[in-house]
Amino acid sequence: MSWLGDVDRRSPSLASHRATTAHLAAAFPFMASSELTGRGVLIGTDLGGSPFAYDPFHLYEQGLLTNPNMIVIGQIGRGKSAFVKSYLWRQAVFGRRAWVLDPKGEYGSLARAWGAAPIALRPGGDVRLNPLELAGRGDPDGARRQAELLATLCSACLGRPLFPAERAAADVALVDAVMGCRSQATLPAVVEALLDPSEQAASSLRMSKSQLAREGRDLALELRRLVLGDLRGMFDGPTTPSVRLDGPIAVLDLSALYGSDALGIVITCAAAWLQATLWNSTASAHTIVVVDEAWAVLADVAVARWLQASWKLARALGVANIAVLHRCSDLTAAGEAGSSQWALAGGLLSDSETRVLYGQAPGEVGAAAQAIGLSRTEAQVVSHLGRGTALWKVGNRSFLVRHRISDLERELVDTDVAMQAGLGGENL
Repeated sequence: MSWLGDVDRRSPSLASHRATTAHLAAAFPFMASSELTGRGVLIGTDLGGSPFAYDPFHLYEQGLLTNPNMIVIGQIGRGKSAFVKSYLWRQAVFGRRAWVLDPKGEYGSLARAWGAAPIALRPGGDVRLNPLELAGRGDPDGARRQAELLATLCSACLGRPLFPAERAAADVALVDAVMGCRSQATLPAVVEALLDPSEQAASSLRMSKSQLAREGRDLALELRRLVLGDLRGMFDGPTTPSVRLDGPIAVLDLSALYGSDALGIVITCAAAWLQATLWNSTASAHTIVVVDEAWAVLADVAVARWLQASWKLARALGVANIAVLHRCSDLTAAGEAGSSQWALAGGLLSDSETRVLYGQAPGEVGAAAQAIGLSRTEAQVVSHLGRGTALWKVGNRSFLVRHRISDLERELVDTDVAMQAGLGGENL
């Protein structure tokens, strides 16, 4: 049986070889593993031609994974987007929900196929999400998470860690905002509380009101960007009542901010609102949360730290998170070796026990081998993978999988329709 259909034949450095599956298992054992469980949605075929199915929740129940999270990495045009979209489509058939943070506006057709219009977030728009929305009694640490999120936003807006007095000012401003709103705190209420703190807040920190206002002034002026500045109209009030997430899929379209230096902040606000919604949800369906263009989150240490904490909540929330990146160097470039960002990126990998690696440029193979822990054989193969074929590392097992899509799915997942018009093209 030939396995060269799954690699790039144009590469002169990979010699042709044909073998039976019995011999192949000895020559390339990492590619000839037995199937995972046989349960889950069909992804495609493995190297030997056998069906490859995957479901993180079932694998977790069986003790084959310690967490359900996934990282998908691949160059543009290698098929990673087609995989993620078809995976969500197929999971919905089995009752799984999908929530997508979509920075490029590429998941709209998938949402509409399930009868759900994308939720478009844009400055000055009609849809608002409250990132400080507090989870219900199902989350015993909701108030602490709320405070951590506010500190993350303040730090990301300032572009530096908070000083102790600033963190304290943010904490007491949040308390004032909750009391003033009588229900859910909002960012405008927090900004007001920072600029004009209460006597009680100042007294709790053994400061005068003027002293506390000085400590929180920089925070207020930076958060003001989300309230009255260029990012207003998205997170500056209570959540719009018409926003619903009870369908098979919900897509938060953030394309209006794609390319902005504030994209990481916007993704964090949207993800925080989704997290609170998950805590408040009474639905029994497992949820798959996709963070596309995850490099934008990893670029800021405070935001990356918050994302990693969210990743660790996957089991408590019944969530399988998926982070989508172009290159492994997006992880290693999060910071210098030994830095906090570098450690956080590594922690995100550790908390994602399923890694799906599509073709990488030769210059990226070293970063992939270091970040994901590829064997010499795996590293050699990764740079030659053809379109639609990926190396799957599930726990301590590896598979080479050819993704298959149906004609029905093609128009929902293909982002190359304009480029391939009239050219035919093979299944992704």
